[in-house]
Amino acid sequence: MKFVEYADSEMMMMDLADVLASELKNCLLTHDHASFAVPGGTTPGPIFDSLSGVHLDWSRVHVMLTDERWVPETSERSNTRLLRQRLLTGHAAAAKYVPLYASAETPEEKLPELAAGLDAELPISVMLLGMGADMHTASIFPGADQLDKALHGTDRLVAMRAPGAPEPRITLSAAVLKSAMNRHIVIIGPEKREALEKARHLPPEEAPVAAILADTTVHWAES
Repeated sequence: MKFVEYADSEMMMMDLADVLASELKNCLLTHDHASFAVPGGTTPGPIFDSLSGVHLDWSRVHVMLTDERWVPETSERSNTRLLRQRLLTGHAAAAKYVPLYASAETPEEKLPELAAGLDAELPISVMLLGMGADMHTASIFPGADQLDKALHGTDRLVAMRAPGAPEPRITLSAAVLKSAMNRHIVIIGPEKREALEKARHLPPEEAPVAAILADTTVHWAES
């Protein structure tokens, strides 16, 4: 694990956007397209704002989420909705979006279809992740019903239900996360820093983020 500390979160978001854009550009030099996996939530919003204004061949960038809440895009809780508002706009509107949601009552009904859509995207070229204070990443939560499958199985996508999560989730598995060519985690605040340090000494079953810390760059600002 590489750890990078920043003076403040504003600087971190700008610098990280530059790093991600550089990695995408480098990938496009040698590949037909670059796959770019990103988290939902509020933390990465400023990174998305910066990236959407970057000049690169976005038509050859395939954007996907690392995980999604099983809600339609009209929901305020939809990560897809956030992406369309903050990342897939400006120059980045030309990017191809690879969905992790399809209209159905449960994620299990659409897992084969959505997993097939990932075939051409793996290994993921550039990946950005978050981490919760409970040490989850993507939607791989401690105590989730399919935790063992998500951590140790070979499926690309896993449907997850976890304590405290109000709706089912769909998440990239640890196998897919670990295979990413460039992987970053962004966190803010002393609580997340403490959780990261704790996770480094725990098994993935207790701290799922521990499964992907090797060869990952963690970016942190106190506030």
